[in-house]
Amino acid sequence: MRATTTPLEYDAWAIAAPGLEALVEAELRGLGFPGAKASPGGVEFRCDTAGLARAQLQLRVASRVVVRMATFRATAFHELERSARNIAWGRFLGAGGVARLTVTCKKSRLYHSDAVGQRVAEAIQRAVPGVSLAESTEGTDEPADAQLFTVRFDHDRCTISADASGDLLHRRGYRQAVARAPLRETMAAAMLAAVPWDPRTPLLDPMCGSGTIAIEAAMLARRIAPGSERTFAAERWPETDGRVFRTARGEARAASLPSAPAPIHASDRDAGAITAARANAERAGVAADIEFANVALSAVEPPAGRGLLITNPPYGIRVGESAPLRDLYARLGQVVQQRCAGWQVALLSADRTLDGHTGLRFSERFRTNNGGIPVRLVVATA
Repeated sequence: MRATTTPLEYDAWAIAAPGLEALVEAELRGLGFPGAKASPGGVEFRCDTAGLARAQLQLRVASRVVVRMATFRATAFHELERSARNIAWGRFLGAGGVARLTVTCKKSRLYHSDAVGQRVAEAIQRAVPGVSLAESTEGTDEPADAQLFTVRFDHDRCTISADASGDLLHRRGYRQAVARAPLRETMAAAMLAAVPWDPRTPLLDPMCGSGTIAIEAAMLARRIAPGSERTFAAERWPETDGRVFRTARGEARAASLPSAPAPIHASDRDAGAITAARANAERAGVAADIEFANVALSAVEPPAGRGLLITNPPYGIRVGESAPLRDLYARLGQVVQQRCAGWQVALLSADRTLDGHTGLRFSERFRTNNGGIPVRLVVATA
């Protein structure tokens, strides 16, 4: 803990998947950061330690939060070395700690990422006694408490940041059982935000897989902070007062509601998927808020009243899948028109042709990538 009379201030950056930056900006503004400003790749915002804790506990769509430590120009290694040695590394890494580096170089005279990383690593070890470096080789296990520093060269401009999150923010902690082609928690949250869904209205996911959309909806409806059951890298920083994060967690938990205000239904024809979804909902603490059913799409019975049908249907990327998927999308359209009159319908789509087989007139809310596949969130009214 750092003893000081001056509140710590950070230039923070919430990383977002391409196309989701505006959603993260809206989240941050709603969390009390009016100066949040989106640009390609993320959203910048100013905060103190309490704000850093609040952002990470509450952000649903962002994938990571980092703190910018330094930005400088360097066209030669001696310039990089001088600037790196002036960084206060000890603020973010204690003596005997473990550091991990990721380095990218784009359109810069210093283009060799390994050589750049070596100079930065030497600066860290010079500044903080007993520091060791974690290997970043793909497939190797890294220490859970390794502090990640990102070094990014772009047109000879170097930005060095400290990761404040640790694990990516989509790792809420509840999803251990997964079905095929799992949807990330942050993507499910983005879908709900972009519609946008009113938690006072029913929600149905008729192809729920491991239940991620329904679980994220239940957490949103109950105002459960997505990061309330996990820890963050910033909590290990030498300058961080741990009481700040404990207070933020306590406030977040106190603000949650005892139950969702409207029905949430999730179904799938795959019994194994429903078993996984129920287990995930139990871990998330929202099992009582979701009605799960192992039924085919054609047997789905939506809850009473108008609501939102939202799902991540199969995309049909592989050769030979288009014919059965045409039938699936047509069946979805029939279910919507026969049983969900007046409902909103939202799909994460990778194929406009398949969308057309539903017979619904969709409008696009965002474009991004899901598992490396270009997708669009499309919304219609039945």
